[in-house]
Amino acid sequence: MATTHPSSPGQVTAGWREWVSLPGIDVEWIKAKLDTGARSSAIHAFDIHEFARDEEQWVRFSLHPWQRSQEDSVDVELPIHDRRHVRSSTGHVQERYVVLLDVTLVDRTVTAEVTLTGRDQMGFRMLIGREALRQGYLIDSRRSYLGGRPKKSVRRRNRGV
Repeated sequence: MATTHPSSPGQVTAGWREWVSLPGIDVEWIKAKLDTGARSSAIHAFDIHEFARDEEQWVRFSLHPWQRSQEDSVDVELPIHDRRHVRSSTGHVQERYVVLLDVTLVDRTVTAEVTLTGRDQMGFRMLIGREALRQGYLIDSRRSYLGGRPKKSVRRRNRGV
């Protein structure tokens, strides 16, 4: 399953798209695009609301882990790590909340700075950018799902079947 690149000790090879887990927020599976052209990671989020807890700023949001589906909504509350102006692939600049999420990708868990944004119209509910991928990953753009796949019933559910 996971392969180590022979010329880069300790680095794991991943494909351009992978099934990942977000253990800190109980998301067992979400399909992600790995994009070395994007600096930041992003996740599809909606109903985003900032609030104060113990004199810190937090954000409450919901996400749908399945593509083309609004089932199994996950409600999340996390401290705000940062706010950033992010330029989308279409050139539009948007201010986004940034949270820290543990991402399990190809049998390794790393902490990623993830921006919250609407990705309903995008092909993947999550995008993993180069800042997260620098934590020990090499990307093979010719391959997919090197970290394995969930069982067929989960994959069918992701397709809305």
